[in-house]
Amino acid sequence: MSSNKYIVPLAFIGMMFFTVGFATGINGYFVPFLENNLNLTSAQSYLVIAATFLAFLVFSFPASSIINKIGYKRTMSLSFFMFALAFALFIPAARMESFALYLLACFISGTANTVLQAAINPYVTILGPIDSAAQRISIMGICNSLALALPSVFIAAVTRKPIEAVGLVDLDKPLLIIIGVVVLLGIITFFAPLEEIKAEGEENEEDCPYAAGKTSLWQFPHLLLGALALFVYVGVENLALLTVLDYAQEQGLSNPESYTIWPGIGMAAGYILGIICIPRFISQVKALRICTWLAVLDSLAIVLTPPQVSVWCVALLSFACSLMYPAIWPLAIVDLGKFTKKGSSLLVASIGGGALIPLLFGAMKDWVGPQPAYWICLPFYLLIMYYAYYGYKIRK
Repeated sequence: MSSNKYIVPLAFIGMMFFTVGFATGINGYFVPFLENNLNLTSAQSYLVIAATFLAFLVFSFPASSIINKIGYKRTMSLSFFMFALAFALFIPAARMESFALYLLACFISGTANTVLQAAINPYVTILGPIDSAAQRISIMGICNSLALALPSVFIAAVTRKPIEAVGLVDLDKPLLIIIGVVVLLGIITFFAPLEEIKAEGEENEEDCPYAAGKTSLWQFPHLLLGALALFVYVGVENLALLTVLDYAQEQGLSNPESYTIWPGIGMAAGYILGIICIPRFISQVKALRICTWLAVLDSLAIVLTPPQVSVWCVALLSFACSLMYPAIWPLAIVDLGKFTKKGSSLLVASIGGGALIPLLFGAMKDWVGPQPAYWICLPFYLLIMYYAYYGYKIRK
């Protein structure tokens, strides 16, 4: 970063990325929790994740309208109060043992997540020089990752029960604490020193000649291809982060839980390298190209090596994924001018890939088995590689 003036805004945005991670972790916590407490099938319990990601598809474009009307900072503040409403609905859902109300609460939480991400992703991208955006997003990625595992630890600590013993009636106290915290964060954000910043060409079309003559979002090929690359990326990232335990168990490997720590370590290591190296030693484009090569080679190793080796390839796939999101986002959002906010919303909608691709992977696993199922990753990483070499440069 070129100036200390970015430190305070980044601190606030980092707090918001932490909130995104915590909210995602809460929804992940509810999958096994509801399955055990409401006697749901696995398919039913995974509707929690589907309800959350559905919000990204439904509300990403309305979120851009909110930002246009009230600005980035007030939109961020609003999202915290939406989170509070979602978490408040979890309390009557538990008392009534209503799975439908749980799904509604998860959908509202996903909507809050959508609104917040529609604001913070473009904000951190255009906060400083575009060629160092991947560095800033990597910092935010660490904030997000730190919060993912926190909900289960927090709930166990507040209820003073092991996680498997927590019941529906035990959730009131931790949820009330969470509601109080997010309301406080909403108030703090409202008064935070966050300027209303604009992307190049957003106010003056002459600053972005490429976007000046455009009349539609669909006239930006590099954005559309970036949205597609981001859609498949989020899906395969979920496979990299979430499937290693299941894979180790199905292959009959000893101590399968010992592999679960490595995806998080790999992701964090990639983020740290991005913070150190971009753009001082390597551009975000080159970082994306290196990551796609690593991902392609690792995907081949997963399906072609013995299980005792391939499980490590699954565990470390997250390292190859780490800098893809930080690099794709700024490459896709550049040169949009007055369409920057709507373009950001399209990229946020692409997060919906996190719901679809794992479902395809599950179906493929039932069809061909756990190890060959990872062939599904290869075409998706090749698509991202195409974007890294050619797609981001396409202009009309």
